Formats: sequence, C-alpha cells, structure tokens
Amino acid sequence: MGTFIVNGGKSLHGEIRPQGAKNEALQVICATLLTKSKITIRNIPDISDVNRLIELVECLGVRVNRLERSVAEFEAVDINLDYMQTPDFRTQSASIRGSIMIVGPLLARFGKAFIPKPGGDKIGRRRVDTHFAGFMKLGADFEFDSSDPFFRVKARELRGTYMHLDEASVTGTANIIMAAVLAKGRTTIYNAACEPYIQQLCRMLVSMGAIIEGIGSNLLYITGVESLSGCTHTILPDMIEIGSFIGLAAMTESELTIKDTSFENLGIIPDSFRRLGISLERRGDDIYIPAMRHYEIETFIDGSIMTISDAIWPGLTPDLLSVFLVTATQAKGAVLIHQKMFESRLFFVDKLIDMGAQIILCDPHRATVIGLDKAHRLKGTVMSSPDIRAGVALLIAALSAEGKSVIHNIEQIDRGYQEIDLRLNALGADISRV
Repeated sequence: MGTFIVNGGKSLHGEIRPQGAKNEALQVICATLLTKSKITIRNIPDISDVNRLIELVECLGVRVNRLERSVAEFEAVDINLDYMQTPDFRTQSASIRGSIMIVGPLLARFGKAFIPKPGGDKIGRRRVDTHFAGFMKLGADFEFDSSDPFFRVKARELRGTYMHLDEASVTGTANIIMAAVLAKGRTTIYNAACEPYIQQLCRMLVSMGAIIEGIGSNLLYITGVESLSGCTHTILPDMIEIGSFIGLAAMTESELTIKDTSFENLGIIPDSFRRLGISLERRGDDIYIPAMRHYEIETFIDGSIMTISDAIWPGLTPDLLSVFLVTATQAKGAVLIHQKMFESRLFFVDKLIDMGAQIILCDPHRATVIGLDKAHRLKGTVMSSPDIRAGVALLIAALSAEGKSVIHNIEQIDRGYQEIDLRLNALGADISRV
C-alpha cells in the first residue's frame, strides 16, 4: 500500500495541464471492440483504471500499439471470446467498474458477452440494471445467477426499438449506444445521459460510420449500420481534475493557470466554484485563478444558506462534490453539500473533522460545512483514501494544512490522477511518495 507524506501550508504557483478525461477514456477504449479497423486514441491518461482496461482488451485479443505515452492504436481483429470464461478474466474485469462497457460492443459484434459484477469505488450502491434492461429491449437474452455473480447476455440479432431509460446512467447509456449502432433498424433512447463524455463517444462512433442524431440531448436516435470503420479520436481534458485544481488553488492561496481546459465542456463547474466566492478568469481556453487570502460563500437571494448539490448533466457532476466540500471548509460562510446519487461518498468527512474542519454530517447524503475563513488552519493528520475523489479531497486538505499529513491507500488516488504528486511538486508542493 502506497503512502503520501505531505508537508502542507505552501502556496503553489505556475501552470498545470489537465490529463485526458478518465471517464471518456474508459468508454472510447471499449468502443474499439466494435470494429476490426485500426482506431487511434489521443490524450489517454496514464492512470491505473485506464491501464487496467487496456490490459483487459489486450487479453481479449485487441492489438494495442503505444505510439506515445498518451497515444495508442487499437485493432480488435481476432477477439478471443473464450477468454471471458476464464478465472483470469473474472479477476481482471471485476477489478474495474469500466469493464462493464465491453458488454455492449461485444454483444453487438459477436452476439454474446459475459461480465462479472464490476468493481470500482465503494461509494454506495451502483446498480447495473439500466445496462441489461436496454440490451433486453434490443432483443438480447439475459442470464444471472445470484449464487454466481456473473452476467451473461446473448442475442442472435439485435433490433432497434424505443426505450425510456429508468435512470440517466452514463455508463448504461454508453453501453446501450454501442450495442445499438450495429442493431438492425432505428433505436430511440429517451432519458439518455448527455455528459460531454457521452457526446464524445457519439462523435467518435459517427466518425466510424455510425448514424446518431440528438447528440448533446437526452433523446438519441440511432440508425443501425452493417459495420464500422476506424478513426482517430482525441479525449477531452478531465473536468474533474480541472475542478480539483480550482479547489486546490483556493485552499492553498495559490496563483495557478490551468491550461487547455476545453472550457465550453465544463458546464456549470466554473460558476459553482464562483458561488463559493472563488475568483477565476477564463483566458482563451485557460482558467486563471489568482492567489486568494479569503473567499466568501454566497447565500441565496433571501439570505438562506447556499446549497450545492449534484445532478445529472447539465447539472453539477457528483465526482466534484468531495472537492467542493473540502474547499468550503476554509471559506467564509456556510454551505449545505447535498450528495444525492451515492450514499457513502460523504463518509470521509470524519477525517476533515479530525483536521479541525467544522462539518455536520446530517445524514449519508448531506453535510453542512461552516467555513473557517482561514482563521483556523486545518492541522496535519494521518488518514487513508477511501475512493478516488475523496482521496484527492484529502490531498487538497493536507496541502493546505499546517504541519505534516500522511495519506495511506494512495492507489485509490492513482486510479484517477496521473502522477499527481510530481505535477503538484513542480508547482511548489511538498509531497513524498513512500
């Protein structure tokens, strides 16, 4: 188990460039299974979750040629479907939640797919019903034995249909889209997720020859085609990492420029940080954050306490709620953080309370933060990262705190953030990896 030793209280300065988006990378890598043709993907983040998925598709028979650290070619010519029945496949695919998205492409192209119950963050119940309900709507047969947590889907032929998703699941929408692009006829998906990652997946599929209408909305029309060809695709910068850097700058009184952010794809993230009182300026496609001694949380018009909550896109992504919470601990004022989607994602606040933060955990979904306005600095402590997003929130807290902090289980942070210690040290942070 790896550990970060962080000497906090240092202001950072300089420019930092976000990595490629983890969530998009997982989708588009799975999409390479839809064709025999060569697909080149650029701006791939070098993080453990993405690398594990690349290893998984390689074991399935995809030829992967790394041209550069962030650029790779994929050729899914000879896929070994028997590998899905092996213990190694079970172990590999169960270790990463993104592996669930190989099912749609394999079902569409080969008529069958198998997957164990996926792994990932322990942040609450994350059901996969939406995926398989969509496949069954397209004509697939679904098998699941509760005594053996292994999902099986088969179909002689997928046919387009109308479906109204029971929830706007991002991975569920991606999986169903990838199955529908090779189905016969026209598929209508209502209540589809429409995050930038889904839009990017759709644009990639269109460049491969798919016919998709309604990209960017929650109503998609897909006309199935016989086959897809290759393409070159560039992954967007990671909006979660961009938000993490904004919160870090405010907490550590740092002057930072975040380069090449694809600002138009950030949605309400910048304005949500402004509600915490954080000054940030768009400069072309960059975001400039000045060093701030104080930042004050807004109230609603009637003077009541501000609420920041997650929502399906174009609402605020739930992946940033942990960062908003930790950033609020040093603001002036109070805010209610409402995490609607996952019931275990706020449980890391006990570690912030140990550091001196004033937080009331109302229930598994809501926490009230009383900002200290930096009058009382957080104190360094020993803690452990429970998941990717809480892990980076704790790292931000440690960088702003007085004294030394020790963060264990940093493998969780490495799952989503590429060499975060080296990149922040280059800006003036003091982080040692043990």
